[in-house]
Amino acid sequence: MRRVLTVLAAGVPLAAAVYLPTASADAGDGTARTTATTCATAGVKAPSGTKIESVTAVDRAGGTVQGTGLLGGTVDDVPAYCEVTVTLTHPGDDDHATVRTWLPRTGWNGRFQALGGSAFAAGDNNVGMGAAVKNGYAATTTDAGVGDVLDVDWALKSDGKIDTGLLENFASRSQHEAAVVGKQVVDAVYGSRPAYAYFTGCSTGGRQGYMEAQRYPDDYDGILADAPAINWGAYEVATLWPQVVMNNEKTYPTGCEFAAFTKAAVTACDPLDGARDGLVNDPSRCDFDPRTLIGTKVVCDGKELTITAADAAVVRKIWDGPRTTTGKKLWPGVPVGADLSGLATPGAPFPVPADWVKLWVAKDPSLDLSTITYDRFTELFRQSKAEYDKVIGTADPDLSAFRDSGGKLLSWHGLSDQFIPTQGTVKYRERVDREVGGTKRVDDFYRLFLAPGTDHCGLNGQDGSTDGLAALTAWVEKDKAPRTLPATLVNDAGRQVDRDLCRYPQVLRYRGQGDPAAASSFRCVTAHQH
Repeated sequence: MRRVLTVLAAGVPLAAAVYLPTASADAGDGTARTTATTCATAGVKAPSGTKIESVTAVDRAGGTVQGTGLLGGTVDDVPAYCEVTVTLTHPGDDDHATVRTWLPRTGWNGRFQALGGSAFAAGDNNVGMGAAVKNGYAATTTDAGVGDVLDVDWALKSDGKIDTGLLENFASRSQHEAAVVGKQVVDAVYGSRPAYAYFTGCSTGGRQGYMEAQRYPDDYDGILADAPAINWGAYEVATLWPQVVMNNEKTYPTGCEFAAFTKAAVTACDPLDGARDGLVNDPSRCDFDPRTLIGTKVVCDGKELTITAADAAVVRKIWDGPRTTTGKKLWPGVPVGADLSGLATPGAPFPVPADWVKLWVAKDPSLDLSTITYDRFTELFRQSKAEYDKVIGTADPDLSAFRDSGGKLLSWHGLSDQFIPTQGTVKYRERVDREVGGTKRVDDFYRLFLAPGTDHCGLNGQDGSTDGLAALTAWVEKDKAPRTLPATLVNDAGRQVDRDLCRYPQVLRYRGQGDPAAASSFRCVTAHQH
């Protein structure tokens, strides 16, 4: 469970590996800033619709910063900083949302960075904040008045009804209020506003970034929103589908058997890009039939197991994704190549979709998820979308206001994401293209990069790496739009390979010669040429 939680919320404890530009010590306007701070609290005004309950300012010596909660983690060599904490409440909602802003005492680079959350946590657990300060940023995050990554006690009030105030905090308004408060704090401490403002996040943090672009287009100059949990009302229920399939088919493949299906699919579809490099560059083109493994022997924990037709049928349904009993497609499935054990461990539903369905949709903490039929699943899926799309769906394709504000949105998403189906992000991008004038026009302010063989938030240094924030700052500050996104990936043999990720809808294609581990051996082509 520890590794699962770390993967789910990878954007939080490992933010230093992804979100920090290589030239982070330079000021956003090109001049070095070493202004000493006074660590004051004056000048902070309550954002619209809120009241300030308290404001504190504390000098911190820096050093090693410890991460809080289940995720933990540490970051070393953090310089001295001023910590300003503002607690807000929304009259009538009985909530208490804190906004924490950390400001380096010297060496501020003139930039402002807000950090998003993970799972059911709205904000950073200190490690990302420490890494941002270490790289010269003034950094802000908010807890939205909720709890840690798996804390869900806030979902229902004592009368069993949804706490709509806290849900709205978590969904959208607290992130906006953090932007407002954080910038005021920067002005109060440094005597000037930041030259550039950025938002960074992965998973829940990725969704928060998209929500900012959709509803508060003037908050940030640039948004780095990776593996985004957008389409929340749909995908949260959809990712319970593997459990529903196993329970309804009364077939529970072991982790070893699931791994055998994944390995076979990757082996079969790896050459589609022109090279056997241990990566599937376009899982949507992989038509591997799991039934080809029927009768195959698999050794698991010292026991020899035989893959059955029932096992293959379960895998086929999981890859295909949720459908109604009449065959209507509801949502994309787990990508071919992704670790199926993430959502399909028998008897152990992944806690995020499990809690969403029990508490927010069914409003029944005692609901036995193993009893959900295919028909009931469809009801829950549609109910979740109907009740929550306007609150937390984060699926509005009209980004014209963000475009008109001059904002830039950069995203990457792993093509082997085991928790958030990549095709959900792709479908959103396609809707934006239709809404805002086509791919070329959208590329002027929003670019999506898909990473082969990469799991959930995997380019944060765990299973690969990229410097998304460096690409974003160059785009915002120097108008250098990223044609590709350099990344280090990990193939199915566990070896590192370099790739220049293509911006969607292009895909990678082997040039026909050269080292398959080298980025220069591949080029970006349109999908129909692939």
